[in-house]
Amino acid sequence: MSDKLPLLLVQMGHPPLDIRTAVGEQPQWFHAALGDVGPIRVVCPFDDEPLPAVGTFSGAVISGSWAMVTDKLPWSERTAEWVRDIIQAGVPVLGVCYGHQLMAYALGGVVDYHPQGSEVGQLPVTLNDAALHDPLLSGLPYNFDTFLSHEQSVLTLPPDAVVLGASSHDPHQIIRYSANALSVQFHPEFNAAVMNKIITSRSERVAMKGKDRDELLGKVSDTPSARAILQRFVASL
Repeated sequence: MSDKLPLLLVQMGHPPLDIRTAVGEQPQWFHAALGDVGPIRVVCPFDDEPLPAVGTFSGAVISGSWAMVTDKLPWSERTAEWVRDIIQAGVPVLGVCYGHQLMAYALGGVVDYHPQGSEVGQLPVTLNDAALHDPLLSGLPYNFDTFLSHEQSVLTLPPDAVVLGASSHDPHQIIRYSANALSVQFHPEFNAAVMNKIITSRSERVAMKGKDRDELLGKVSDTPSARAILQRFVASL
């Protein structure tokens, strides 16, 4: 990627202070997951930074957030409009967690709190037949572990969107919208330290309600297949 335009990471908010202090900011997590892939430009719309024009970046990754899509915050609505425009322009886009939900919302889907509550920890996702020949999913195991931390979900798909993977909790874990646009509810950029801190963080007490912290911690190891989706997306740019 060194001779190409930079990858754009759209950071959709800061982690809570206790998480940030322990394991850093979201760009650090993405850098660690991707390794040396060339230049990465970070833009923070929540800090009123302008979203760049088509043609100034090779592709975009829309990060997770501790905000909620249903809050319809002005910076989030502005990003949703921008996401819709760049997808229509054919720019490669990968959405992660909040980014997954925002892409679905921007393209006409419905996002809201999951009726069965939050999904937190290292949990399996299952691919379906439609995923077999997908360029970012082909060759991955039929079932693989992912790191998850979310209260809201995509409840209704946008028109023409295709589901490629599901968990027992959420049927819309992986969605493809077009040849260049895909999103995942899980976090391919997380490592074990980030997941463990989220499980133990005071800031996550609402999401953790009714869950056994020690049991979740005992299941955390690694999610290489999930991380491979992020790496394949960047390698394809």
